[in-house]
Amino acid sequence: MTKLCTLPKNDGFRMPGEFEPHHGTIMIFPERPGSWHHNAGPALPAFLRIYRTIAAEETLYLLVSRRMHDRAVSLLKNIPNVRILTIPNDDAWARDTAPTFVRNASGEVRGIDWKFNAWGGAVDGLYADYAQDNALASALCQEIGIPCYDAQHFVLEGGSIHSDGQGTILTTASCLLSKGRNPHLNRTCISQMLCDYLGGEKVIWLPRGIYNDETNEHVDNMCVFLCPGEVVLAWTEDEEDPQYALSHASYEALVSQTDAKGRHVIVHKLPIPEHPVCITEADLQGFEFAEGEDVREIGERLAASYVNFYFTNRSVLLPQFGGTNAESDALAVSLMQQWTDRRIVPIPARELLLGGGNIHCLTQQIPEGVNLCEM
Repeated sequence: MTKLCTLPKNDGFRMPGEFEPHHGTIMIFPERPGSWHHNAGPALPAFLRIYRTIAAEETLYLLVSRRMHDRAVSLLKNIPNVRILTIPNDDAWARDTAPTFVRNASGEVRGIDWKFNAWGGAVDGLYADYAQDNALASALCQEIGIPCYDAQHFVLEGGSIHSDGQGTILTTASCLLSKGRNPHLNRTCISQMLCDYLGGEKVIWLPRGIYNDETNEHVDNMCVFLCPGEVVLAWTEDEEDPQYALSHASYEALVSQTDAKGRHVIVHKLPIPEHPVCITEADLQGFEFAEGEDVREIGERLAASYVNFYFTNRSVLLPQFGGTNAESDALAVSLMQQWTDRRIVPIPARELLLGGGNIHCLTQQIPEGVNLCEM
């Protein structure tokens, strides 16, 4: 594996849209006691359903610690098309710690190794020791033999960006301008950095994300590309809901400008769950929080959004929250069926949300590429 230290500006590589063909998907086996209570037992059924769906359509790369290796092998023994890689990690959020992948017109794929500081470092990071997560992207590229750009001078998580594959990058100001990321850089400098590394031509900055999102409001929980020129935006018409102002401000930001190709973006409004998803006393049983780690509290509202779905090659893995939100769940499935011709796979996701994120946060796509075909 070659570590590329040069700035990739104008080298012909771009970040494809997630809806473009995948070679595979990266996930990380859940282990952290402060994220996955009761040894991840309650969350594993959702993980296994995601594993099976992905592996039926593309290669699943599952990263595990040495301690979890035998358990993962046992649980996945009947799932084909899985490649288990023993790579140290601090938590399961592959979207934010695995490489971001870019591709050129010849089909070559490269990774980007951003600096990871647990969503804010000393300012408002969610855990104190994140060295293994920060080293993960480089280690993975080396393991699978993909050249990797060294972007360790720039703090970025994969959930904070989304690409249409045609030069437009989405992000939120609340995240990328937060004091715990790159406080020495302004919006213009950050936009240029994203364009240089991702082959972008324009960055659309949304002001905010999902209310109470502990990542400083990642864009992948708020607004993502369905295809070039079309986005899905988390929405509510309830003026009493704190999400109302955030969604409406983002809508105005989207319709007030065009994308990199000069198109007015079509906005599909995907309602958030009608009833807030909040932590109960029973939810808190079985967690073990490390020193310096963010903790959960009874009554805390979680950042529930159906926008945190994931495209596989033929399906959409869509979060479902259950309980009093059964009607909201069904509406999300119905709307997504109207907006895409892919199969909609509902995934019970409350336990994933309790862990701190959702389906998109747990996955990172590897685009189809000529230097991946023999893997």
